[in-house]
Order: sequence, then structure tokens, then C-alpha cells
Amino acid sequence: MTADLARRHVWLGALRHLAELDGHLAEAEQCLLNQQLLQDLPGETLDDLPHPGDEALCHRLGVGTPIAEEFLRSAVIVALADGYLSSAEVELLRHWSGLLAVGEDLVGKLESDCGEQADPNHHLIDPLRRWLDAIEPHDPAVARLLVKLIPAQCPFERDVVIFGRKLAHIPPMCKLNPLYDQLMALRFRCLCFLEGE
Repeated sequence: MTADLARRHVWLGALRHLAELDGHLAEAEQCLLNQQLLQDLPGETLDDLPHPGDEALCHRLGVGTPIAEEFLRSAVIVALADGYLSSAEVELLRHWSGLLAVGEDLVGKLESDCGEQADPNHHLIDPLRRWLDAIEPHDPAVARLLVKLIPAQCPFERDVVIFGRKLAHIPPMCKLNPLYDQLMALRFRCLCFLEGE
């Protein structure tokens, strides 16, 4: 296995572990990981992606490297994908942040925001927006993963049709997401990067 494939194996294994922290791997998450596996690691299954240990993460991603930073950012996006950030997810992100020496400030703010006694003057969204805006894709596999993680259109927009007649239209609600603009811009940067490959 080449160093690049080994890094992708560790990366996807860690993201799978993060996605399963709530006790189950949702169907959408499983489908996404399977698609990424088929593209990056053909012939492998999710069962071939055990949670990598700390030593493997440090060895394959490096400590304080841009690759480690990119990994942590993708992990934050995966953790936020379902709209809920559990304390277990924050704890794992904090551990990875300390281990890889990247993103300590933001993960610390995520941790305090999830705490029961959050500081009422604490504003998580602005640092998170800046952090997402700073993501510049460098790895085609990561760019493809982010494009798949971030939907091109709001999954909640739809027509309510009964017996062939449109009764109502549910408008897109993505604009209510305070990170909508940052996520759409990140998806666009990833698509541009992949187009130039």
C-alpha cells in the first residue's frame, strides 16, 4: 500500500469512527463512506476501516501539518453534518486537535459551547465561519469527500403532492443555517480544485 493510500485509509477510518459515535452509522453516512471507499480504496469495505490509533494518525497525517489541519476540518464538518454536536464528538475532536497540534482554539470553543455552563457572551459561529472560509483543498480525495458531504441543494425543499396534485411547496430552509454561505463557498472551491486536476 502506498503512503497516499495508507493516509486515505486512516483518514476514512477516523471519519467512520466519528460518524459512529452516536451509536449507529446513519444510512446517508454509510452510503457516503461507501462511495468514497469505492473511489479511493476499491475492493475495501467499511469493515476494513477500523478506528486508527493515535500513532497511526500522527504517522500518516503528521503533527502540526496542513494535512492534519485539513483532516481536522473535515472531521468538524462530519460532526456538524447532522445538525447536532454531541459531547462525545467534541471530546474526540478535542483529542485529535491536541494529538495533531492543530485547531486547538476552535475545538476549545466547540467544547465550551457544548458544555452545560456555556458562556453567554461566547460566539461560536464567527470563528467557525472564519475556519471554514480558510479551507483550501489540496487533496483530490478530500475535495471529493467534502463535495459529497455538502449537499448542492437543500434536502428539505420539496413539493407535497397527493394523488398527482400539488398541495403545497416546502421552501428551502438552508438559508436559515448560519454556516450556509461558508459551506456553499467551500463546496465551490472543492469543485474548482477538482476541475483543475
